[in-house]
Amino acid sequence: MRVWRLDWVLIGAIVFLGASSLVTLSSIAPELFRQQIVWYVLGGILVAVCASIDWRPFVNYPWIIRGAYFASLLLLIITYFLSPPIRGIKGWLVIGNWQFQTSELAKLALIIVFSWFWAKAHIQIAHIRNLLISFIYFLVPTLLVLVQPDMGSALILFGIWFGYLLVSGIQWRHLLIASACFVVLGFGFWNYFLAEYQKDRITGLFYPERDPLGVNYNVIQSKIAIGSAGLWGKGFAQGTQTHLGFLPEAETDFILSAFIEEWGLAGGFLAVSVFIVLVIRIIQIGMRSDNNFSRMFCLGTAMMLLFHFILNSGSVLGLLPVIGVSFPFLSYGGSNLLTSFLAIGIIQGIVIRTKF
Repeated sequence: MRVWRLDWVLIGAIVFLGASSLVTLSSIAPELFRQQIVWYVLGGILVAVCASIDWRPFVNYPWIIRGAYFASLLLLIITYFLSPPIRGIKGWLVIGNWQFQTSELAKLALIIVFSWFWAKAHIQIAHIRNLLISFIYFLVPTLLVLVQPDMGSALILFGIWFGYLLVSGIQWRHLLIASACFVVLGFGFWNYFLAEYQKDRITGLFYPERDPLGVNYNVIQSKIAIGSAGLWGKGFAQGTQTHLGFLPEAETDFILSAFIEEWGLAGGFLAVSVFIVLVIRIIQIGMRSDNNFSRMFCLGTAMMLLFHFILNSGSVLGLLPVIGVSFPFLSYGGSNLLTSFLAIGIIQGIVIRTKF
């Protein structure tokens, strides 16, 4: 009889972030609060199911790994051609009243294929051929996401790939060459691919006082919400910027601002600290795992969550452009939440089957 060994650090961190999310949503959007409860219940079930599966044998079947990867690409293609645009992005698979952002599954599929690929490469992990193959694995879903256009998800995919590169043993000269290539590509991207509103968001980062009612409006209201919170906040449902409608997307992109406005800098520091503990714990589980696939999967999941956090909190504080990236386990939305729970379920399965 198998005795389950829950990782209470993972569970506790997610419960805290989930409770913070539900409290904030009940304050600013009661109708979304009820929906978020459903997503959390489904996520908990998903964790239990995934944790009960021994994923290790699947590593020996490349067609399963590649099948999951190509299935995610197919979903991206179907979404782009058959789904209606939502907020200007053709990134949601719409079935009746149900919507799912397929780029979230692409992130998880990329982590799975990279975990398998890098675990298989072993000592040849930094060979130029393997690096080029990994770049192709990254490039295809990223291009499909960019045409939606979803810049935020594309950056997350890049962050996942870059995280694997850093631990691949790549030589610094190769890394510098790759960086130079991306700088050149960045200029071409700016001139021929980025829309005007995307360019405005980037330039607005360097000129925060320009166009306060336009491109910089969201960030200005976010800073006001955080700056006026004080140490202990304004109290439950007392956030003026949030409840008077000045802070846009308070339930998703700027939920950290809404949370801090009500619970203060102390509450925000606690939420960020708990999230960092969650990421550190995932890395520790990976380092103590007994096989390369588990190590690589934990690394990829940590990088995905960390880049979500960096891009979200950076835009909230005006340190990065606003690109619509959610705060894991805190922002409203089922797509990112269920994908994150799926990854945590697989990691919980690793915990159960690893002798610590």
